[in-house]
Amino acid sequence: MQSRILREFILKALREDIGDGDHSSLACIPEKASGRARLLVKEEGILAGCRVAGEIFAIIDKDLEFRQFIDDGRKIHPGDVVFHIVGRKQSILKSERLVLNVMQRMSGIATSTAQYVEKIEGLKTRILDTRKTTPGMRFLEKEAVRIGGGFNHRMGLFDMIMLKDNHIDFAGGIEKTLKKTREYLAKTKKNLKVEIEARNLDDVRRILAAGSADRIMLDNFSVSETREAVRIIGGRVETESSGGITLGTVRAYAECGVDYVSVGALTHHIKSLDMSLKAF
Repeated sequence: MQSRILREFILKALREDIGDGDHSSLACIPEKASGRARLLVKEEGILAGCRVAGEIFAIIDKDLEFRQFIDDGRKIHPGDVVFHIVGRKQSILKSERLVLNVMQRMSGIATSTAQYVEKIEGLKTRILDTRKTTPGMRFLEKEAVRIGGGFNHRMGLFDMIMLKDNHIDFAGGIEKTLKKTREYLAKTKKNLKVEIEARNLDDVRRILAAGSADRIMLDNFSVSETREAVRIIGGRVETESSGGITLGTVRAYAECGVDYVSVGALTHHIKSLDMSLKAF
C-alpha cells in the first residue's frame, strides 16, 4: 500500500515538474552523457527522506546508481555527504528538484520533532503530529515525524473518531455527541478509538460522566488547568494536551502527566533543512 502511494506521488510530482520535457537539460546536455552528483548537507539536523530519494531516482532512470552513506534518522552536520548518484546527466537533473524538495522538507520536520522529543526526555508523554499537513504529502510528513522520534495521531478522518468543538456544537452538546457516536459504532461495527475535545474543566467532568471516550483532548488549557484535569481524570482515559504548545512550554505540559502532546507546528510551520545536490 505504502509503496503504491509513494509511486503515485512521485509520478504526479514529476508530471507537474517535467511536463513535456526538461528543455533546459535537453538544450545543452548530450542524451547519453554520464556524470555524478552528491547531496551536501549545509545545516545541522536530523536526516529524513533518503528512502524516498532512492525511489525517485529509480523511477526516473533505473540505470542510475544510488550510493547512500548516511541513514534516515541520523544526526547530520554541514559538510556531510549523504549520497552519490551516478548515471545519465539528464536523469540526474530531472531528479534534482523533487529529491531536494522532499528531503529538505522531511528533514526539517524530523529535526523539529526531535527537538520537541528532547525537551520531554525522561517523561512518559509522547509527541504527536496532527492533520495540519501539506495536501498529497501527509504520508511523507508523518513518516518524517516518526523518524524524528515522534508518533502519528490519526492518518485521516477514517482511522479514528475525533470529536472537536464543531462536532459537539453541531450535534447538540457533549452528551448527545457521545451518545450518537456510540450508536454509530454499534451500527457500523467499526472498531475505532474515540477522542473528544474538552474546552474547560466542566467539559472534562461531563465527558467522564457520559462515558465511552478513549481519550480527552485538553484544548488550549493552561498548565495549571491541565494539571487539575489530569487529577480529575485519574487515569480513567488517555489525555492529550493541544493548542499553541511550543518548545518553551512543552515540558511544563508534559510534567502535568498527560499521555500525549500534539503539536501542529511539526508539519505546519516548517523550516526546511538546507541541502544541495552538486556535480563533482
